[in-house]
Amino acid sequence: MLIVNEENYQDDYGVHSAWIELFNTSFGTVDIKGCYLTNDRNNPTMYSIPKSDALTKIKPRQHVLFWADGKPERGTFHVNFMLDPNKDNYIGLYDSNGKTLIDEVVIPAGQIADHSYGRLEDGGTTWVAKGVKHGSYVTPSTNNLTQDKNEKIENFREQDASGIGMVLTAMIVVFSGLLILFLIFKFVGNTAVKMSKRNAMKAHGITDKAEAKEIGLGRRSGEEFAAIGMAMHEYLNDVHDIEDMIITINKVKRTYSPWSSKIYTLRETPKK
Repeated sequence: MLIVNEENYQDDYGVHSAWIELFNTSFGTVDIKGCYLTNDRNNPTMYSIPKSDALTKIKPRQHVLFWADGKPERGTFHVNFMLDPNKDNYIGLYDSNGKTLIDEVVIPAGQIADHSYGRLEDGGTTWVAKGVKHGSYVTPSTNNLTQDKNEKIENFREQDASGIGMVLTAMIVVFSGLLILFLIFKFVGNTAVKMSKRNAMKAHGITDKAEAKEIGLGRRSGEEFAAIGMAMHEYLNDVHDIEDMIITINKVKRTYSPWSSKIYTLRETPKK
């Protein structure tokens, strides 16, 4: 919430007014239409949020802003009451029945101009004055806690100014990954070889491993694997030899003319 707005956020009319921010703490969309906003404990139904505005739906972990300018005729998000910077201001949000309190807060008097009062973190329990010191920003319609640096990276940079630790860490990660991959491939390869030998023994009716090892059962040379791989490649990809010549048969169409017909010759057919 911001009580004294001199040079802060402007509303849709370009006016600097006090504003109230609501945050959806759930992980589902919440529609606040029909709910009530008030600055009077004795009058919980002071401002009824209109039911015909689609913008009253607050997405998960998102915000919506209301202007406390006392001019509800300007739209859904302009309430019919104002806030007094010289006294404590009570803000309450009530359910559509006007009796169930959803949330409330009391803003202490004496708020500094263009400084807001809100939770330290969205949905948190600690309330602080924002904009008072460096790193504490006034954040209407966005996250309350804004980080302009990464503390872990800053600490690592202080501890490892020369970058040697980063280099060693990167090398350890890379070589550890390569070692793990080597062990995985070796395990898979050994398992595949054992399974192939077992299948070969079963196919030849051999049960003695020593006998199978003596005759080299299940072993294949590199040339055999290369031939099998080439054959599978040609079969799956429809590979064939490239011919050095192409034979083409074209249909020749000739226009018929009686002058070239043999039945209309000047000579008569000889009589027998």
